Formats: sequence, C-alpha cells, structure tokens
Amino acid sequence: MAPRKIIIDTDPGQDDAVAILLALASPEDMDVLGITAVAGNVPLPLTEKNARIVCELASKPDTKVFSGCDAPLARKLVTAEHVHGKTGLDGPTLPDPTMPLQDQHAVDFIIDTLRTEAPGTVTLCPLGPLTNIATALERAPDIADRIQEIVLMGGAYFEVGNITPAAEFNIYVDPEAAKIVFACGAPITVMPLDVTHKALVTPPRNDAFRAIGTPVGEAVAEMTDFFERFDKEKYGSDGAPLHDPCVTAYLINPDLFTGRHINVEIETASDLTLGMTVADWWGVTDRPANATFIGDIDADGFFALLTERLARL
Repeated sequence: MAPRKIIIDTDPGQDDAVAILLALASPEDMDVLGITAVAGNVPLPLTEKNARIVCELASKPDTKVFSGCDAPLARKLVTAEHVHGKTGLDGPTLPDPTMPLQDQHAVDFIIDTLRTEAPGTVTLCPLGPLTNIATALERAPDIADRIQEIVLMGGAYFEVGNITPAAEFNIYVDPEAAKIVFACGAPITVMPLDVTHKALVTPPRNDAFRAIGTPVGEAVAEMTDFFERFDKEKYGSDGAPLHDPCVTAYLINPDLFTGRHINVEIETASDLTLGMTVADWWGVTDRPANATFIGDIDADGFFALLTERLARL
C-alpha cells in the first residue's frame, strides 16, 4: 500500500520532536509532505526553529518546514516553558539548524496542498494548538471535503485538564480554533490525555531509547529525561507521557489503539471550563458523532514500535 500523505502541524516540544522523528523514520507508512510550525509550547520563532532542528537530527534536511500563525485566533498566546524548558527542546544539546524555512506561509501551504493533491489523500496531523488548521479552514472552506482525516493530539475527558482543571493545553491555547476544526465535517481522530497518559516513558523504556546508541536515540532519551521531571512530580507517575507520538504511531498501526466514535464539543465561553473537550463518551446526548475519541493503547506495542523505528535514523 502506498504511504499515507501527511502534513505535520506542530509546536515542538520534546514529544512533538519524537512524533516527527517517528514519521520521518517510517517512509513506507508516511510521506511527510511538509511540517508546519505554530505557536504553542513556545513562541513561533522557537517552534519553527525546533522543527528544523529535529529534521536535521533525523538527517532529513530536505523536509519542507513552513512557519505559520504566531498567536491564537482570538486570545493572547499561552506557552508551556514550565514543561518543555525555555527552548522547547531542553535536554539534549542540539546545533542550530542550517536548513532554510520555506518562503510560503504554513496556512497557504496547507490550503494549496489540499487543493492540489487528489481529494481524500492528505491527512493532517496537528500536534499543537489548532490555529493553523482552523485558519486554513476559515480562509478556504472548500478544503474540508478534501481532507482524508485529521488525527490530532489534544483534549481529555476522564483525565480532565493539564493546564486548567478542565482543559488540555493544546485545546486551551486556542479553543476558538479547536471549535472550528471539530465542526468542519472532516473525519477526526483524537488522541486525548486519556490515552497519552497511558504511554509512559518508564526507566526501562527510556533505557531502550538510549541503548539504540545513535545521536537520535541519545537525544530522545535526554529529551524524556528532561521533561519527565514535571509529570512525575505532578502526577506521581513512573515516567512522562509521550503525547504526540501517539498520532504518528496511530497512522502506522491503528490496532495499537481503541476508542469510540462520539460527539466532541469545545467550550469557548466559560471562564471556568474554557477549552474543555466535552466528549459524549456515554452517548447521553443526541448530538451527532464527529470524532473518534481514543481511550486506550497497547503501551508495550507502542514503545516497541517507537524504539524499532527510531533505531533506523
């Protein structure tokens, strides 16, 4: 089967970096048409830089990286240096990138790609706030019907919030954008905290990354060494959740994941629950299903896949 054409929309972030590395290591499964940077974990000048750092770490400097939106649609940017460090990729020492940014704006690249490629052949993989995707949908409503699928990391239901009591970070940063995306009519698959918090980098799993014995394996181990301190202290868990690689792992082996096709709405009006993903997991409303909300993962299978693919780079 031909590899799936994807656009990775991202705000790297250590876990974003691992998701990108997994995609670039899997050309038989994914054809990365481009990587679009958005403001999120850190401001845009760092996310666009970090995306290129990761491509060069993977020895894939021909990957096209585009700079996108530097602020949410209607709100002041909230960032997460308290989790990811001041650079967004704290942990390993990685050189500044030499590969260029593309001249085209990320939103224009998304629109042009969806209009140029055959309908139903391009999957969008948002790993951060949904500003770029929503802006593209607002500017070019015709692209919604051309999207094969949107597979995104964001939201939560049983795990509630990680930036507020009710909201997950990616959705909270730009809830208006998330509302647009979830209402667009394209097939959507969601990797919420409910599943990513089951993908924990325990010490043996991180040792396996380090044992790869390559610059990529060492960098990934150092990234997770750095950002797990936050989650271990916050949740008392055995390691840090690898949120974003769940997106690219799903595209390689969806059988690692289980979920339900349900209705998901985004709260944009309440100060108390702003950015909440109101997921009708139990089917208690008559609102139509608009997303497959993933709830469980074969964590051992996920880490086996991740370790095997990262060892290729």
